[in-house]
Amino acid sequence: MFNYDWFHGGGLQRQIEEAKNRCAAKRFPNIKPGNGSPEYVAYRNALETRIILYLKDGLSYEMREIADIGISSALAFECVPVDENYQVGAYVIVVPFEDIARVEVFAVHPDEKPQENLRIPGFKVATDTSRD
Repeated sequence: MFNYDWFHGGGLQRQIEEAKNRCAAKRFPNIKPGNGSPEYVAYRNALETRIILYLKDGLSYEMREIADIGISSALAFECVPVDENYQVGAYVIVVPFEDIARVEVFAVHPDEKPQENLRIPGFKVATDTSRD
């Protein structure tokens, strides 16, 4: 299902827009999208998204942004590192498209973010513990 065109040709962007539209509609259930309500527009424009890739092997990664490294047979992206030791640099991953099981987009307003840091499964946190 996932391929170069889905990620680079609009599929991911449509999913991001859908998540933002649904988040804004949940906050403003009586306002129709596109009616020009300043509150709705300001809220929707301020929304942030998190993109989570779930692989068939059970690992999960949060994508910061797609990396263009000149290949079309796999997805290259910068990952959001969970381990504090890796947050000082950049973590670029290349994943074959056929290994991607699902893509989730979470949209939230900065003022309504959960206070806890959401844990994304798939990373090793310590030598003998793994993330849930």
